[in-house]
Amino acid sequence: MLQRLENLEENIVNLNNLSKKFAIEDIRNNKLDEWSLRYGLFESIQITIDISCHISSKYNLGSAKTYTQCIENLEKQKYIDKNLAKNLISAIGLRNLLIHEYVKIDIDQLYSFLKLTDDFRCFIREIKEYL
Repeated sequence: MLQRLENLEENIVNLNNLSKKFAIEDIRNNKLDEWSLRYGLFESIQITIDISCHISSKYNLGSAKTYTQCIENLEKQKYIDKNLAKNLISAIGLRNLLIHEYVKIDIDQLYSFLKLTDDFRCFIREIKEYL
């Protein structure tokens, strides 16, 4: 579990470096940079999901049949803040778009999801209290 949190911390650093190094135009014009953004966000969201579902199961926080329910269980049991839970649940929707490619994702919108790094950082801080 701690290793997964360390991976998430590393991803946060990498995503922040990406946003500092590349403007949205750079991402739009370079498929490798776009891929880095996509994969960095996807992996970070997936780590958050994995940790949430693990904690929900390990500590019997409630039945969870979906990723969203794992996050909701953490929020209901006060492991994470309500606003953080809301933002992470929204991130699950992005994860589904990235992995299943239901629709073409607008690069501007994708770039705006770099703000999730703040939520990932909050998640790490709040979850570490219980580990």
